[in-house]
Amino acid sequence: MLSSKLFFEDSLQPDIGNRVEILKSKIKDEQGVIGYYSLPDDSNETLNRIYKFILSNNAVYKGKINNLVIMGIGGSSLGTKAVDCALKHTKNRNGINLIFLENCDPNEVASSLRGVSSKDTIFIMISKSGSTIETTSLAKLVIGKFFGDTQNPRLKKRFLVVTDEGSPLDEFAKDAGVESFYIAPNVGGRFSVLSAVGLLPLAILGYDISKILKGAAKIKKSFFDGEMDGMVKKAAFYVENYRKYPINVLFSYSSSLEKLNAWYVQLWGESLGKIDKNGESVGLTPVGLVGSIDQHSFLQLIVEGQKDKTVTFVKVKDFKNNSKIPDVTIKNLEKTDFVNGIRFYELLNAQCDATYETLIERGVAVDLLEIEYLCEESIGALIFYFELLTSLAGAAFCINTYDQPGVEFGKKRLYENLNNISK
Repeated sequence: MLSSKLFFEDSLQPDIGNRVEILKSKIKDEQGVIGYYSLPDDSNETLNRIYKFILSNNAVYKGKINNLVIMGIGGSSLGTKAVDCALKHTKNRNGINLIFLENCDPNEVASSLRGVSSKDTIFIMISKSGSTIETTSLAKLVIGKFFGDTQNPRLKKRFLVVTDEGSPLDEFAKDAGVESFYIAPNVGGRFSVLSAVGLLPLAILGYDISKILKGAAKIKKSFFDGEMDGMVKKAAFYVENYRKYPINVLFSYSSSLEKLNAWYVQLWGESLGKIDKNGESVGLTPVGLVGSIDQHSFLQLIVEGQKDKTVTFVKVKDFKNNSKIPDVTIKNLEKTDFVNGIRFYELLNAQCDATYETLIERGVAVDLLEIEYLCEESIGALIFYFELLTSLAGAAFCINTYDQPGVEFGKKRLYENLNNISK
C-alpha cells in the first residue's frame, strides 16, 4: 500500500539508533494527550453519526443535492480538498459539485456561488474555535444570500456545523436548530482531516470514509509495531541537519496529489516553525512540487542551486488507467516516436525515476514513497504517514508541534485593525 526508501543512509550519524528509540518513546507518550493518534481506530461514534445523517437525508441519494459548499480555511478545508483531489477520478461524487469558500476574495466568492441554490445545496461551516473571522464572514454572506436569516426553516435541512463542542459556533447551531458534528478538543485543525472535519463532507460525496481510516490505522499499527524506523530516521536526519537542509521538497508525481502538497505545506510549516526551549527559531520550510510539471521549472534550482534541500518523491505505481501514447507520427517531430505505444503513466513514472536518480548522483538527500495505486486506503495511509513524520520532527526539535502562536499574533493584529476600520 505504501513503501518507503531512504537514499541518505550514509549521511546518518553513527548514534542515530539511540535517537530513533528516544523519538519513538516521545511519540508513544504523546498518544494519550494528542487526539489525532486515536482517530484511525477510535472514530466509531463519528462514523455512526455521519452515516445516520446521510441515511436520513434521502436527498443525497435521490440526486436532489447538486452542490456541497464548505466554509472553512486552513485545516478546515485543506485536508478534504487533498483527499477529494486524489480520489475524484475514482468516483462521481454522487453527482455533487464541491465548492470551497475559504478566502474573502469577493470576486472568487461570487464566481464560486454562481448558479448555487439552497434548494439543491448542503452548506457546511467548519471552524474549530467557532470564531474564525474569514469563516464567520463567509457564513454571514451565505445565510443572508440563500436563507435571509437564521430563522429560515430551510437552514435546519441544508446547513451543518463542524466545531468544538461548546464553542460559539456550537451555541449558534443549537439556537438555530442546526446539526453539529464535533471535533475532539485535543485534535488540532491541521491534524483534523481524519475527524468529522474531513469525514463528513467526504462521506456526502460518496467516498468510503471507513477505508480512509483503515489505511491510516495500518500505518499507525506498523509504526507502533516498530516496522517504520526508516521514517523515524528521516525525521532525525531532518532535524539534525536543519541548518544545512532548511528546505523540504515534496515532489509528487501525479496531478491528483497537487492538493495533498498544499495540505503538507500547512502541516509542516505551521507545526515546525517555532521557537524552541532555548529561545532559538527553528523550522523546516516546505515546498510542494508536481511532477513532471516542475521538472521544467523548479528542478533546475534543486540540481544546480544551493544544496540546501531534501526531496521526498511520491510515486504512484499503477494509475489504473492504461491509455497509451498513440502510434502517430507528426511531421518534423519524428524523434519522439520512440515513446509511441507506451502507457502515459509509464512515461510519468520514468520521469520520476530519472529525476530522483539524477538527484542521488548530484548528492541531494532524497527519499521515495511509493503507492500501489490511489484509493481510500492509500490516501489515508499517506495522510497518517505525514502526520506521524511531523510529530517526530517536532519531538526531535523539542518544540510544541501542535500550537501556532505566530498565527495567533497575526489574528490579534487583524482584530485590532478591523476594529479601527469599523470605528
